[in-house]
Amino acid sequence: MALVPYEDTAGVGLQKFHKPLATFSFANHTIQIRQDWRQLGVAAVVWDAAVVLSTYLEMGAVELRGCSAVELGAGTGLVGIVAALLGECRTLAHSFVSKTHCEVLM
Repeated sequence: MALVPYEDTAGVGLQKFHKPLATFSFANHTIQIRQDWRQLGVAAVVWDAAVVLSTYLEMGAVELRGCSAVELGAGTGLVGIVAALLGECRTLAHSFVSKTHCEVLM
């Protein structure tokens, strides 16, 4: 378990979690995810681990074509979105936070 401060002014590295929009580029797509730390907490922000795993998938470390994937406790669902874009596979992302929005820009 990690202890994470919930204040806007907390630590230098935590300010990105308070931004309302996080933007990423994976699989020749721009992915924008709305974050809502104040109302929905830790499941409604994109964590570094999701970015690292998405980068790992994009490097081709895992064959995704024709697969099915389930991302449990997905939070914002970034990894599942990237997996679907990279592998043309069926992806189900599960999260207790259903109000998080994402938009994949073609």
